[in-house]
Amino acid sequence: MKRWLKILGMAGAVLFLVLTVVNASWLAPDPKGAPKIIAHRGIYQQYDTTGLGRDDCTATRIEQPVHDYLENTTRSIARTAKLGATLVEVDIAPTSDGEMAVFHDWTVDCRTEASGDTRDFTLTKLKALDAGYGYTADGGETFPFRGQGVGAIPSLEEAMQASGRAQLLYNFKSKDAAEADLLAEKVKAADRDTGPRGDAFYGAQAPVDRIRTHFPDAWAFSLEEGEQCSRDYLLLGWSGYVPESCRNGTAFVPLDYQWAFWGWPNRMIARMESVGARIVVLGPQGEGRPRGLDLPEQLGEIPASFNGYVMVDDSLAVIPALIQRFDDRTPEEFERLQAGLERRRARRGD
Repeated sequence: MKRWLKILGMAGAVLFLVLTVVNASWLAPDPKGAPKIIAHRGIYQQYDTTGLGRDDCTATRIEQPVHDYLENTTRSIARTAKLGATLVEVDIAPTSDGEMAVFHDWTVDCRTEASGDTRDFTLTKLKALDAGYGYTADGGETFPFRGQGVGAIPSLEEAMQASGRAQLLYNFKSKDAAEADLLAEKVKAADRDTGPRGDAFYGAQAPVDRIRTHFPDAWAFSLEEGEQCSRDYLLLGWSGYVPESCRNGTAFVPLDYQWAFWGWPNRMIARMESVGARIVVLGPQGEGRPRGLDLPEQLGEIPASFNGYVMVDDSLAVIPALIQRFDDRTPEEFERLQAGLERRRARRGD
């Protein structure tokens, strides 16, 4: 018995040594390049996610405003691009007259003065609405952006023009594959770059599969694919094998679970790059809802060698800290941002 225990102990030690070497980040080549920023919804009003349901109105639970940007507007997109975002994420909504608007919600009830399904409106009628009408930070006592969002819901073409040097990450809110056909028509008409370094696409599986038929070289992924790649790599990555689900795919790495990914960061980066996969670092997933980074100090938790994509929720606060371009913010704007961040930290107990 003692002999077998000794053999098992030696085998375990050898296995541990092999796994350590196989997954040693410091033995992997240094990644080339710098992190690339995905700005979720551009610059938008941050809101309390505590107990948030899938269809809850986020405009009625915003934090005390520290800026006057509204999500998915040309002004927000343009400022985000100027800050240095690689990709600006926008939400697309086909209209009843065959056009395409940039708007997040399934209905207009939450953010505007109107009601009804977004896709039942013509583009002209959407643009006549006040996109800032429903925002409140005090339970409806005041509405700081009411009257400021008339005409702010942009067409897809306007969003493209506003993006400047940044690329767009189009989010399919629907599961309807036909929406990918309409988007492809608009993108081709605008002669947008959808190659490996151009515009990208994500959302439900059906429209993602369809958009790949139009742009086979573009970065396109579904949330299910990203989650599947991450799960499979957590299960099999110890061996050095890159799962089939990750090949030419996308892996999600939550900020608070980086430790769980085999060979993180350099070895995993090398493995994913070898099969054409991209890595997206997300914010902490402790609340169970995927989100991006919304505090500058979270950047310190990302390894200095990381060269993939970082999803950012509070672009105005986080992006300048990442690329060290504070000169774009006025002293007054910076002071308001800091006050807002302190309120957010206090609410979370950080």
